[in-house]
Amino acid sequence: MKLEIIGKPAFAHARVVLEPGECFVAESDAMSSMSAELDMSAKFNGGFFRAIIKKMFGGESLFINTFTNNTNSQLHVYLTQPTPGDIEVRELKGEKYCIQRGSYIASGSGVSLGVKWAGIGSLLAGEGLFKLMVSGNGPVVFGAYGGIIEKEIKGEYIVDGGHLVAFEPHMKLKTQLAGGFFGSIFGGEGIVTRVEGSGKIYLQTRSLSGLASWVNRHLR
Repeated sequence: MKLEIIGKPAFAHARVVLEPGECFVAESDAMSSMSAELDMSAKFNGGFFRAIIKKMFGGESLFINTFTNNTNSQLHVYLTQPTPGDIEVRELKGEKYCIQRGSYIASGSGVSLGVKWAGIGSLLAGEGLFKLMVSGNGPVVFGAYGGIIEKEIKGEYIVDGGHLVAFEPHMKLKTQLAGGFFGSIFGGEGIVTRVEGSGKIYLQTRSLSGLASWVNRHLR
């Protein structure tokens, strides 16, 4: 299998080349084009009840598509996301990773999808009550609105609400005011997330909530 990200960072999309017998899993609306000989099948995202949980709490599709190469030649599928922005690939080797709601695009057949409780603080920070948990072995493709920044942290790091895309599950997230009460309210930053621990996090340079706020101001 070959996986290539094209069009970074503004209009990124993924090109997946499947060898004979290989398969790849993607969100139900992620495919933009594919080889005509490629077989595609739809099923519930981890079974009916698990799919409902992931749909309600993880922000993922009720169904997923599996693309299988049953020919003797290389075949390809192109995958994208609903919003313009960047796409990253993380190769899992038995570990787990947390991804924000709606960011998951696709993964290898050896990757499992689950839901992790993120806490009330995460909800207040605009990150949602639950995170999607990916685990297993193989590539995970995820995207975000705007560019994606990969950052290694050790200790503490402050992230504005809606900008944290992915993080390692052992890291702790705490919600707090950006500064004092007056500065946080009138300075426009409000609530932020304090990430504590050591490991790699992914940040997005833009947020959909920020875009919505900007559009609403200009529609009045």
